[in-house]
Amino acid sequence: MSSPSKRREMDLMKLMMSDYKVDMINDGMQEFYVHFHGPNDSLYQGGVWKVRVELTEAYPYKSPSIGFTNKIYHPNVDEISSFLFRSGSVCLDVINQTWSPMFDLVNIFEVFLPQLLLYPNPSDPLNGDAASLMMRDKNAYDQKVKEYCERYATPEDVSLEEEESDDEELSDAEGYGDDSADEAIMGTADP
Repeated sequence: MSSPSKRREMDLMKLMMSDYKVDMINDGMQEFYVHFHGPNDSLYQGGVWKVRVELTEAYPYKSPSIGFTNKIYHPNVDEISSFLFRSGSVCLDVINQTWSPMFDLVNIFEVFLPQLLLYPNPSDPLNGDAASLMMRDKNAYDQKVKEYCERYATPEDVSLEEEESDDEELSDAEGYGDDSADEAIMGTADP
């Protein structure tokens, strides 16, 4: 039996070697973004989402936290929190309650998320408006999903989001104009 850190490393490498683009956060193996494409033959086909993944120290014995960072219209994805720094929450039993160490990161992106998008569950919603519209008027729901894909889930949207986060990291590194950062680089003058 391998250690959790070895398993994290192995699962992350397996994900990186698959067809998914993976962007690391803070050069660690515990937080990263995965570019996820909507499944073929679904309302989400053609959409691209940046999904934030956070692995705990107990992974794979404890499930990862995942969430969409760009907007998606779906009954089981919390649209409100997708505006926050943290990702939009995902309500998916296999991740939240029935996770098993037998699963890995590739399962999330090849099986669990595609099934979530293909088979939404409006009776257990995180987005009540989407669930209500889906049950009340399926055609209007389908149209709204497609509109969100066109507006918020294009490859350009994901790239633009990356540029904005790079600018924020640069601002953090610059110290927001703090003179002490300049002194640390140049040193202090001899008296």
